Amino acid sequence: MNYIWSKKSLLEFIEKHINEVVWRKDYIFSDLFAGTGIVWRYFKEKWHKVIANDLQYYSYVLNRNYIWNHSDLYFANLIDEIPELFTWNVNTYKQIVLDYLNNLIWKKWFIYKNYSLWWTKWGEHERLYFSDENAKKCDSIRQKIEEWKNNNKINDDEYFFLLASLIEAIDKVANTASVYGAFLKKIKKSAEKTMILNSADYYINWKNHDIFNSDINKLIINTSHDVVYLDPPYNHRQYSGNYHILETIAKYDIPKISWKTGMRDCSEQKSDYSKRGEVKKAFADLIKNIDAKYVFLSYNCEWLLTLKDIEEIMWSRGKYWMFTKQYRRFKADKTENRNHKKDSVTEYLHYVVIE
Repeated sequence: MNYIWSKKSLLEFIEKHINEVVWRKDYIFSDLFAGTGIVWRYFKEKWHKVIANDLQYYSYVLNRNYIWNHSDLYFANLIDEIPELFTWNVNTYKQIVLDYLNNLIWKKWFIYKNYSLWWTKWGEHERLYFSDENAKKCDSIRQKIEEWKNNNKINDDEYFFLLASLIEAIDKVANTASVYGAFLKKIKKSAEKTMILNSADYYINWKNHDIFNSDINKLIINTSHDVVYLDPPYNHRQYSGNYHILETIAKYDIPKISWKTGMRDCSEQKSDYSKRGEVKKAFADLIKNIDAKYVFLSYNCEWLLTLKDIEEIMWSRGKYWMFTKQYRRFKADKTENRNHKKDSVTEYLHYVVIE
């Protein structure tokens, strides 16, 4: 997925410096602003037990699949509907179900009626987030997944696997500049392609992992950790607004939406870490209450928190230091509305060893 400030290019940098600080190599890794899980997935593949958290539900769906699922899925209760599942090859089960969903008869429902051009062009505001075809296909697949869940045809592991596969597939054909704060005026080439569900395959690691969908400052009061990694929002742009359609597809709760942009009410998911007047207090409370030996913080040079703020707050709990690395700017920032002069930014990996 295209994600703001994805740490994909920084994974080795992060791991290298964590391992320089943490002398134990079998530590539990907690990623508490997990996003799409790119960081904790990397550490899961290194055979660490991981704990993940994020406030956004679509993020929870992705992480619930990738972190929690660690064995084969059989879809045993779907054999009556999908006879092809009556096979001895367990490696084909997931793809058989995905192929079935890919070939459903398309339906016109919430996504089609609110986020594709053909329907919305008759209203006051046109919204071209998806092609008509992909919006209908998304609706038909999403309804079928929910139907199976409500009728106990699939278990939770199977449910979140299918939802994660759908969210990743629809994101690939979105008619946006990576985020969903606005749509493009004309359908781009990638958005013209027919959405195809592919398997949201997870890495098999037999350790027991934990996952949460919570406000981090509330979560931290009641949980204990070993090595904590924090990657909060850096600026005023709220993730809840930038990914509101993925949240709606994940919940499929038919929310009330704004007439112009089609945005759902995200007020309960707005992060204090994206508010200039609130971020320092939120971060100070987090560090004050955190129960962990090591805390690492990713934060770049275009911040709401200053270096002085971070240093002061982290020194209050123990020994503090930081590492730095330059990397290329997230591509969605290179737009006419945000024409930054610099092509790169400096990433800071702060840490405190709590005494």
